[in-house]
Amino acid sequence: MFLALLADRLYLKQLPFAEKSSCLNLNFMRTFTAVVEKDHETALYVGYVPGFPGAHSQGETLDELQANLCEVIEMLLEDDNPAFNPEFVGTQQIVVA
Repeated sequence: MFLALLADRLYLKQLPFAEKSSCLNLNFMRTFTAVVEKDHETALYVGYVPGFPGAHSQGETLDELQANLCEVIEMLLEDDNPAFNPEFVGTQQIVVA
């Protein structure tokens, strides 16, 4: 959901990075799922796309992170054969006593 490219043009106009990012090209969209964490030492949001080497970035806000990840993914997809192996299995909770 976080990195899902949005198809509603009215909502896109409200996003601060919408005019700057070519990632929001609505003619051809691909959706990737990113894992997002907050680094409390740097106060930055850090995100990566599992199974997609090199698809990672950071930002001061979630919007900035999304725009940065989008830019990185676009650059990686320009490669003729990007190494993308999307086998996301899920998440698990680990309970430790």
